[in-house]
Amino acid sequence: MKSIYITVIFTVLCSSLLQLTQGNACCSYPCQNQGICNTKGFDSYTCDCTGLDYYGDNCEHPTLWKRFVLLIKPSPEGLHHLLVNNKWLWTLINNISYLKNKAMKRIYTMRSIMVDSPAVYESVHEYPTLEAALNYTYFARTLPPVPTECPTPLGVKGKKVLPDVDLLVDKFFKRTTFLPDPLGSSVLFTFFAQHFTHQFFKTDFKAGPAYQWGGHGVDVSHIYGRDKQSELTLRSMKDGKMKMQVLNGEEFPPYLKDAPVHMIYPPGTPDNKQFALGQQVFGLLPGLFVYATIWLREHNRVCDVLKQEHPEWDDERLFQTAKLIITGETIKIVIEDYVQHLSNYHYKLSFNPELLFGEEFQYQNRITIEFNHLYHWHPLMPDEFNISGTVYPIKDFVFQSDLVIKHGMKSFVDSFSKQRAGMMSHHNHCYMTLSVVRDTIKHGRELRLQSLNRYRQRFGLPAYKSFQELTGETKMAAELEELYGDIDGLEFYVGLIVEKRREKAMFGSSIVEIGGPYSVKGLMSNPICSPKFWKPSTFGGEVGFNLIKTASIQKLFCQNIKGECPTVSFQVPNYVEGDVEDFIKKFHDEL
Repeated sequence: MKSIYITVIFTVLCSSLLQLTQGNACCSYPCQNQGICNTKGFDSYTCDCTGLDYYGDNCEHPTLWKRFVLLIKPSPEGLHHLLVNNKWLWTLINNISYLKNKAMKRIYTMRSIMVDSPAVYESVHEYPTLEAALNYTYFARTLPPVPTECPTPLGVKGKKVLPDVDLLVDKFFKRTTFLPDPLGSSVLFTFFAQHFTHQFFKTDFKAGPAYQWGGHGVDVSHIYGRDKQSELTLRSMKDGKMKMQVLNGEEFPPYLKDAPVHMIYPPGTPDNKQFALGQQVFGLLPGLFVYATIWLREHNRVCDVLKQEHPEWDDERLFQTAKLIITGETIKIVIEDYVQHLSNYHYKLSFNPELLFGEEFQYQNRITIEFNHLYHWHPLMPDEFNISGTVYPIKDFVFQSDLVIKHGMKSFVDSFSKQRAGMMSHHNHCYMTLSVVRDTIKHGRELRLQSLNRYRQRFGLPAYKSFQELTGETKMAAELEELYGDIDGLEFYVGLIVEKRREKAMFGSSIVEIGGPYSVKGLMSNPICSPKFWKPSTFGGEVGFNLIKTASIQKLFCQNIKGECPTVSFQVPNYVEGDVEDFIKKFHDEL
């Protein structure tokens, strides 16, 4: 009997050693054009080309129809060039409803189809599982993890040991000179991006970076709370409204002691600086507190409109209908103000769910770990904040939400709109966010994210052939090559940050072309965009429906601030196209 045990153990050990020796044939990613690689024994593989317009052993040959499509299809760079130039053409299209709707429908469908629905992968397994589709505590994944038995961390390319994280941060991320955003993006834009995305990027750090504790889309939980109990605690239970208090003559969220929900504050924070909000971290930054406050005011304003239209409705119906309207207003503002600004397109984007009616479209969404990592836009944060002439270094600004009460909402919004945000670039992370950068890179390694080039190919972009092509210069390219060895061995997040900026854009092509599909799918898959929801009766009739259809970032603030409206803009008023280009070029030349 003992000999049998010994034989079994010996066989298992030999099998394991053989596998380690021979590796995984899929580590070289031989399958092209989204073909799925499956190992076949320890030294062979097959490529599954099912559902693709490609065939061959490695899915390398396009069908005749696909060849024709590829022949006439514009390149991503060519299309971007067309959208940020030729203003006369887009002015014409914007004024012809048929053409404008055709273009917007194309954006909806072409972007959304690039995102897997339902999700196929999660971080624990390197192959499809039901866990990916049904276990909502996971972030989903677009590409599976790099197999553990690969010879290098990114497959077969690059060095066997990735560069030291602290070295990377010091060499490529740390800010020495503040680089302003060339598009003139304002700090109001910066905090909008942060407040909006924190409703669906909720990493459960106790469980690990692969896990999340929130919803998977635009659920406005950053306004109403993480669960039903929190929502009930934050509600006034009268006329559908949320709890508020008057401080310095303005309405602000209640103190935490008056609405005890889960919040995160530094130890020793006094009670008059602890507010009860829907998102647990929104009390930590005045910019997030501004948006939390303005949305609560908007919710209560919407309740007043509904109450006047429907005096017969009780508190619950007023609240639930206002929540639906706030969701619709959020999506419209995100598409028509926020995405419009960051795209810098002359074509005017529009929120029109009806364009997808009758199309093959799934009204469900999963947040992916890649989208989470891609959206770490900390270079946008400046080193200091000028509020009506008072300058606060960032260390004196964080954890001080009561500054909004001190200066007033009008002063904060006006000041944020007039101050320039940072450029989304290498060498431009504020010292207070460098710890986040370190963690992001470490988490990418723990999650075994595939290389930047692999994600570019997944989203229809050509793989970079060299570090110089990636960065657009020589010095930093040489440093990256020394550290990584091969462009196909470059990490995802590091690659996103060091990538050269696109023409008339905030980012490089990878962030736009990879992030765009996630954004469109996440916004348009919201239930209120479906044919069953998108009708006047859902929102209390035409009055409520029109609140969504006419929403804008300008109205959000102006209708909820007493007196004359402050400057409300995602672009600083004194912006002149190209006014910082020479400064940025000189800085990069000096690196």
